[in-house]
Amino acid sequence: MSYRYIFGPILSRRFGKSLGIDVSPDKKRCNYDCIYCELQKAKTTNSYDNPPSVEEIVSDVKRAIDEYKDIDVITITSNGEPTLYPYLDKLIDEIDKIKGNKKTLILSNGSTIQNKNIQKSLKKLDIVKLSLDCATPVCFKKIDRVDSSVDLDSIKKGMIEFAKNYRGQLIMEILLVSGINDKEKEIKALNEFMLKLSPNKIDLGTIDRPPAYNVKPVEYSRVYELSKLFDSSLKVHIVSRHKIEDITPSSYSSDEIIRTIQRRPLTEEDIEILFDNESKKRLLKLVKERIIIEKELNRVKFYEKS
Repeated sequence: MSYRYIFGPILSRRFGKSLGIDVSPDKKRCNYDCIYCELQKAKTTNSYDNPPSVEEIVSDVKRAIDEYKDIDVITITSNGEPTLYPYLDKLIDEIDKIKGNKKTLILSNGSTIQNKNIQKSLKKLDIVKLSLDCATPVCFKKIDRVDSSVDLDSIKKGMIEFAKNYRGQLIMEILLVSGINDKEKEIKALNEFMLKLSPNKIDLGTIDRPPAYNVKPVEYSRVYELSKLFDSSLKVHIVSRHKIEDITPSSYSSDEIIRTIQRRPLTEEDIEILFDNESKKRLLKLVKERIIIEKELNRVKFYEKS
């Protein structure tokens, strides 16, 4: 079955089997140009041009929910920043009507969280995951390469305000880049802020997919040592790949494989868990045709769109 706004299902390291909604499938629209981003480099923006309608997106979601019965979570994301999508509030309301027992999640860089309307919309979701890679201005601008409209102090104030009133699960993500935010002073600044924020969990990780810029991941042993700098009251989880045994493989057409991998490069492990045998054969055919290519990062093989 062909979809325009749906990708996956994909295996999320944190949330199980996830059905992704991409509110910007045609190009990257983001107010960050993070140096570690798995998407291609692009000029930053603080708005969406020609946004898709809620009706178009929800039509895809309905069909996908019917096709994929064992989804754990419906994830709102984007080729960029999903909270820039102008009809987000209505989209969340419409998804709530059809989600059943599935959880709803948004993956956001947190850049708009100071906006009262954004806070109101995100409070409707079961899980909100926000990113904050640096708590100091120089580091923040260096790693996230933000649009001129983005202000770190406003973001931090907005996050604290949102956390006080949010009743769902708030997860913070910190992604470490070698030589930039893996310094003790940066971790201590993040720790100080996280103590004020008090999220349900902090996911601490490093680059594990081919990045847009020439930057390197942090060794696991170093990530582990840095995790100890966070206060013991904070639930810090070091993100690492692991096989989830109870995931049922799904069937992917060639078009679905291309679209999913274009949105998010998949590892050999992802393929083994998510794809049924026929889908694996289709993938190999796409590799032979050079429509999909293989790359290696940190001794992990990835499949990417050529």
